[in-house]
Parts: sequence; C-alpha cells; structure tokens
Amino acid sequence: MPTTLCQLHRDACRRLGVATAIRFRRNGVYQDLSWHDYRQAADHAAAGLISLGLSPGDRVAILSENRLEWLLADHAMLSAATVTVPLHAPLSVAQVSFQLSHSGARAVFVSDQNQADKVTQVLAELPDLRWLIHFDSINITGNITGRVETLSWKQLADGASPTDHETIARREADLRGDSLATIIYTSGTTGDPKGVMLSHDNVLSNALGTAAAVEFGPDDVMLSWLPYSHVYARTVDHYLSTQLGSTLALAESLDTLLDDLAEIQPTWMNGVPRFYEKVWAKVESLSPDDRRQALHSIFGPRFKQLSSGGAPLPGHVCRGFNEAGIPLLEGYGLTESSPVISFNSRARNRLGTVGPAIKGVEIRIAPDGEILTRGPHVMQGYWKNDAATAEVIVDGWLKTGDVGELDADGYLSITDRKKDLMITSTGKNIAPGQIERLLASDPDIDQAVLYGDGRSYLTALVVPNFERLAQLDHEIQSTGGIVSTPAIIAHYQQRINALMQSVSGPEQVKKFLLLDRPLQMADEELTATQKVRRRFVTAKYETQLAALYD
Repeated sequence: MPTTLCQLHRDACRRLGVATAIRFRRNGVYQDLSWHDYRQAADHAAAGLISLGLSPGDRVAILSENRLEWLLADHAMLSAATVTVPLHAPLSVAQVSFQLSHSGARAVFVSDQNQADKVTQVLAELPDLRWLIHFDSINITGNITGRVETLSWKQLADGASPTDHETIARREADLRGDSLATIIYTSGTTGDPKGVMLSHDNVLSNALGTAAAVEFGPDDVMLSWLPYSHVYARTVDHYLSTQLGSTLALAESLDTLLDDLAEIQPTWMNGVPRFYEKVWAKVESLSPDDRRQALHSIFGPRFKQLSSGGAPLPGHVCRGFNEAGIPLLEGYGLTESSPVISFNSRARNRLGTVGPAIKGVEIRIAPDGEILTRGPHVMQGYWKNDAATAEVIVDGWLKTGDVGELDADGYLSITDRKKDLMITSTGKNIAPGQIERLLASDPDIDQAVLYGDGRSYLTALVVPNFERLAQLDHEIQSTGGIVSTPAIIAHYQQRINALMQSVSGPEQVKKFLLLDRPLQMADEELTATQKVRRRFVTAKYETQLAALYD
C-alpha cells in the first residue's frame, strides 16, 4: 500500500506500463500517453526542478488551465519534495500576487502569455520568486530580466542531469505521510483566502477511501474537465484515476465538453451541480422517453456513472437523471477535508442525501447541527494562520461550517452553510439553500440568491433561463443590471408565487429582482466549482435589494 502520492503514481506506472494513462487533445486531435511515458516525463521535469536548486519544502505554484503539463508538473513537484500551490486560472492580478506572496513561492509554472503577464506585473511584490516556467511560448519583457529566470517547459526537462534522478529517489524516500504536499487557497467570500495545508496522507487516504466506494478499473475512461487547481478534481480525477488505473481523458475546455463527450465516450465523469442543471434545462420539457434518449445521447453508450460535488445538487435534477437510467450520485466534502467526506455509490445510493462516510472517515453532528468530521483526511491547518486553524479543528474534529443530519443508516443530508442561515426579524430561521433550489427547480429560472437576514420577509435575486425568456417574445429592458420590462416581471412573479405554495409563510419570497445576465466566475460571483458566493453577490446588489423593503 503506498504511503505517499509519489509512490501511488510510480506504482501505477510500473504496474500498467504501456497502457494508456492520459488522453489529451493536441492540435485538435486526441493523443494517448502511456503510464511508462507519463512517469518518465514527470521524472525529467522533477530533475529539472532539482537542478534549479529548489529544496524540499519549497513552494512551487502553478497558474494554468487544465492540460497535460499541469499533471506532469504536479507529479514533478511532488517527486522533488516541493509543495504544490495551485492557483485558479481566472484569478485577477491582485489575487495572484497575494497567493504567490503569502505562500512564499520560489517558482511558478504558467500556461501562456496571459498568465505570465499576471505574474510579471507584480514582481516587485514577490521577493521570494526566482523562476518562471512557461508551457507555451511567451514574450519576455524587460522587467523580468535580472529579476527572475524564465525558461520553457522543454528547457526545464532538458536542464536535468543524471545525478538529479538519484536525488529524486532520495527525496521520495525521505517523504512521509505527514509531509506537506500542497497548499490550496480557499475562495473565501470575505477577506483574504486561507491556504489549506494538505499532506500526502491527507490526499492519498482520501483517494483510497473514495476508490473503495466506486467500481472502476483499468478498462474505464474518465472524462476530466473540472479545474485541477481545486482539490475536488485534484483528488477524485487526478489521483483517484491513478489508484484505479483508469484512463484520464482531458476535456479541451468547458465550451467543448459536449463534443469531447461524443469523441471520448467515457464510462464516468465527475461534475458540479451547475453543469447538470444546464443539461437538465435542455431536456426537462421533453417527454420521459425523449428525455431518456437525449441524455443517453449526450453522455454516450458506455456511461456507468456521473458524480456530483462541490455544491448541493437540486433534488429534481438528481431524480430526473436517475429516472432516465443515468446514475447521478451526489457526494460531499470541502477543501479542508481533502475533500471527500461522504459519497453515494451505485451500491449504496439514497436520493436526497450525500451518502454515507467513505472508508476511514468519521462524521458526527454537533448539538447546534453543525457537521463535524475526523480522520486522516482532515487538513494539517491553514498556512501561517494558527488562530484560524484552532477555530475549525477542535480535539481532532474538523468543523465543516455546514449544517446537516445523519439518518439511522448513516446517510448524511445537508441543510445549508451555518454562516448562511438567516433569521428574519420575526425570529424565523431560514436555510437559504433550500429556497434557492426550489426556485431553480422552475424551468424558467436558472439561478437564485436569497436575501432577507434580519428583514421582515424574504426577497431574492433571480437569473432567468434566457433561452426560455426569449420565447416570451418581450423586449428585455434593464436598468443597472436589473430587468424592468413589466410583462416579464409579471410572468416571473406568477411562476414564483406558484413555487412558494409549497413552503411556509416565513419561507416565501415576497419580492425579487430579475438579473439581465448570468452570474459569472470572471466577476467573482462563482467559485471554481460554480458555487454562488452568496454574500458577495448580495453585497453587489445591496442597494437595489434594500429598496424592495421601502
């Protein structure tokens, strides 16, 4: 049994040899990389990092979209005993500056000119940075010269010496389960993000525990599209597929995902609720038979399972997929837990829950309803923030910040984020996520964000389904991002009134604002897993929302 992520990968590569490890698109055509070549390329890059003078424990960042080099660089960093610091590709210059500076990154991998420019603009704020390694060709500007050394991915690998490979073996042998593997910055809604410290054992134990709950192996193909900068895809796509020996096929982008599905014809895929909601919106109006046929056409003839995590999955979407014969299984976790805490498997699936705890993980519910978890998956703490660490890890139990329930069979249900629970001025406790999912269950509504903490009644920001909105044949007028067309407002008021009949009076949305565009990650309204940053979004529209109470 491997004790580090390096051993996990090296054992798989040795065992599987010439079988296909990675399928990736290059120049418009999918190509295969064998396990043997996968390991060899990672070793060349690891030797290159060592030849630069990077020491065990040094932080090395990666600012890139998903691509083959991301995976190779990650294994290279682990084998060099450095600490991987993944940065989300859409980050702003200021966010990149903070995370590179706070982590004390000595080197950074960048994908292209756009990402390189984010770094070069803030070099004065990064005294620890010494190397910038680029995957694609970039133009070197004058302010880099003499400040940091720049080299291409090929130059990194070509710069290795034979003795560096001996150093790799020594460094891997010196690694232990509690050695720090990665620092992942959370996408906090307020203040600076916190750096979550995860050890080799944290992530490895989570991959092994998740593997025990799935039924896949070397004959299976996973289509991977979630960002590797987030721990969700990092563990359940990147490392889990290695543990299982499955082929990992990289989607070219989110925009090409449906084409990639058709070409790869995978047997399984991990996703987030936002993606499944969009697919469901396309087929929901069809008859059950046509809907089944459409979904099977989208996901292909070999599909065995879809998985969902990162945010709560609307119940009607989950039921719809399963009724159409496509198992859509929901799990739960967070960055601080590496991430998986619980998961519904094909053998143990209970709709409306996020499944039982995976192997090696404990769950209990605190007196105030907060979900606590304990086990080898719990993070080491927050980087340079002992006070925040002490707040969330008490006696070995991680306080998740979520509220939920465990049934008699150990299946976990999530109510909402503890900090997001609202209390109206009449004293009624409201779980906003449940109301938001109810609103989004209407085919005409794409997204919803609840508002009303401390107020006498609830209001909401509502994002329409723009394809269905176009069918109303009304001219869309808007002011300050808010739709003002009376006929459209009346239509949505009628839809929302009908939905509210299923909840109690205090839980009903009395007024709403209809946005003229979707929420977007580029505007910091969504996290990397497409989860709405509720407080950030409501703060942007605070003035308009407050006016609903005048």
